[in-house]
Amino acid sequence: MDFTLIGILGIVALLVMLFLGLHMALDFILVGLVGLTVIINFPAAMSLLGETLYNAIASPTFCVLPLFILMGAFASRGGFAELAYTNVHTICARLPGALAIATSFGCAVFASICGSTIATATIFGRLAYPEMQRYNYDKSFSLGAIACSGSFACMIPPSGMFILFAIFTDQSVGKLFLAGILPGIVTAIVYATSMYLRAKMHPKLAPIHAEELKVTPRQRVKAGFMLWPILLLAALVIGGIYSGMFTANEAGAVGAFGALIFGVIYGRLRRIEPIRGALRETASTTAMLFFIIIAAMYFSRFLTVTRIPTDLANFLASWHVHRHIVFAAVIGVWFFLGMIIYQAAVFALTLPIIFPVLVSLGYDPIWICVVAMKLNEIAGITPPVGINAFALAGTTDSRVEDVFKGVLPFILCDLIVIVMLFLWPGMATFLPNHMF
Repeated sequence: MDFTLIGILGIVALLVMLFLGLHMALDFILVGLVGLTVIINFPAAMSLLGETLYNAIASPTFCVLPLFILMGAFASRGGFAELAYTNVHTICARLPGALAIATSFGCAVFASICGSTIATATIFGRLAYPEMQRYNYDKSFSLGAIACSGSFACMIPPSGMFILFAIFTDQSVGKLFLAGILPGIVTAIVYATSMYLRAKMHPKLAPIHAEELKVTPRQRVKAGFMLWPILLLAALVIGGIYSGMFTANEAGAVGAFGALIFGVIYGRLRRIEPIRGALRETASTTAMLFFIIIAAMYFSRFLTVTRIPTDLANFLASWHVHRHIVFAAVIGVWFFLGMIIYQAAVFALTLPIIFPVLVSLGYDPIWICVVAMKLNEIAGITPPVGINAFALAGTTDSRVEDVFKGVLPFILCDLIVIVMLFLWPGMATFLPNHMF
């Protein structure tokens, strides 16, 4: 049987298994093992699996993953989200849609020390949604604002998905972290602008509450100063990477230790139980991600043997169309797959094939990862498998249909940011290209 045909059948089988809900790591290993057994033989396929189990993660790059996960776990349990949301709301008081705007910028601030989109959406669902209901905000508007604001935690460093991108594409974790800063800030601004304009034109979506009218300029200034622990920790981590003071691994260790210290100071982490919970969460999440990475790399080796990546690269190189058309097709594939398959599986499946092709077409590798991250944000909130939407619905005891209804205007905002990335690619590449 032709190797390419075996590869195509393997991809189809993988998509079917993912759609049926089987664990993605198990899917990657099963398809890779069966495919390599057909192409070579079973002992050789098992030998390659054993070699992948070690070589796939025998790299210092992988140390950064559990460190930043631990930092996010300490931040989630240390009261940082409440600190960000409460004070940003005070700063934004009196603006139309102030609570929603506070959610957007609060998520951006909290994301600077917690790279988990699910954790951000869930925590702000518990914090912001009851307040929005108390202020008589429209339900879908509230849920959409929280779900979408939580989703761009993956763009603002430290980001677990950027670490996965670095592993799959062999790029610098530090550069990817820096590349996400400006697009993340721009996304927060675009979201907040959309919330402000919608609330301004339709006051029933977000009524201004009497409590907000009592906020004084002095209280706003005080609220800004109260954000100092988060801003200091974020500046220490990102500034350390940017200045060359820390490697990404060292920044992760500093960030985790700093989150623990501030959590102890503010009282949330003075008991042993939340610390043990953070350690358990870190171990569980790290083990799951390592399993997925190993399985994805094993599947990538199977694809390499089938020559599908090489054949695809040769085809696109001989395809006489503008490179933006090729990238638009890739975005369409990522958008569609992200709607039906968990995001990590989409990029584990496609990056080994698509990334070298896009680089060969002249696109900046860091910029490609940032655009892919924007598609990852959209995938987290779009039906039918928008995992952030389901997490938020469960947290707030709402119908997932209400969440999906509320996110539609924000998906348009994300598409605007993607267009901006195409028009001004320096938005993603400026900081990485100026690293010391």
